[in-house]
Amino acid sequence: MRARYGVPLSIAAAGVAGLTYAVGFETRSFRLRRVTVPVLPAGMRPLRVLQVSDIHMVGGQRKKQRWLRSLAGLRPDFVINTGDNLSDPEGVPETLDALGPLMEFPGAYVFGSNDYYGPKLRNPARYLLEKTQGRHGLNGNPPATNVVHNPWEDLRDGFDAAGWLNLTNTRGVLKIEGASVELTGLDDPHIKRDRYLRVAGGPSASADFSMGVVHAPYLRVLDPFTADGYPLILAGHTHGGQVCIPFYGALVTNCDLDTDRVKGLSTHTAEGRTSYLHVSAGCGTSRYTPIRFACPPEVTLLTLVEKE
Repeated sequence: MRARYGVPLSIAAAGVAGLTYAVGFETRSFRLRRVTVPVLPAGMRPLRVLQVSDIHMVGGQRKKQRWLRSLAGLRPDFVINTGDNLSDPEGVPETLDALGPLMEFPGAYVFGSNDYYGPKLRNPARYLLEKTQGRHGLNGNPPATNVVHNPWEDLRDGFDAAGWLNLTNTRGVLKIEGASVELTGLDDPHIKRDRYLRVAGGPSASADFSMGVVHAPYLRVLDPFTADGYPLILAGHTHGGQVCIPFYGALVTNCDLDTDRVKGLSTHTAEGRTSYLHVSAGCGTSRYTPIRFACPPEVTLLTLVEKE
């Protein structure tokens, strides 16, 4: 009997150990990643940009809140929030409290689907099935029904009151020590709220530097951002794959971006032009799938320097 059940029991034990690690440790193992991006015009001083994404705040996540508050000690030049702040309709006050010290700095934001709608319990295997079928979000899937609506207006009002720019299908400009930084943003492509034609045309001639901002890095928005000449695009949404295989990487991106670019700095090419793309792995998970494996939660400090 021992010989017969030894292998299955050992596999089960390994599975339990892995799940315990993924739920109990890695989801709370917050990291700061530092990236240098050569995108600025000659003569412009370096800019330090803190990208915060996919917080998915749930009430009672004290360690996450303390960690987010501590990031103000980095003293960034400005902050970009690439959405999915919520995973709890009651999470707005704790989100604003956690981001409060960062809102003392110039900043801007776009929203993701989880800012608008509460999470739904779903089988994680559906992400793999949808990948094989080319279906992601509302792109090929039926519209969401019977969903919980999050109080995103309260989140918006809190960010706006702090002076952060709302980049929902619009442009904004930050003045950083006399430099004009133009930000062109889109609402979430994952739920088809993006309207690129409203912001098309590329960087303004009057801006010292311009960049694109969006929650979900779908190709239909990366292509025009790149073709229009934006040297840098920031996005989130993918969670870095969330559950990855060591020495292999992510299985899914939850959009039509390839898994090789599921997180970190890469490039994107369209119509003969190339942009840098940075996808944040984010620092949270859905409240219904509180698991990360080989993909720790993160925030990124990007240092923008002169082009090489």
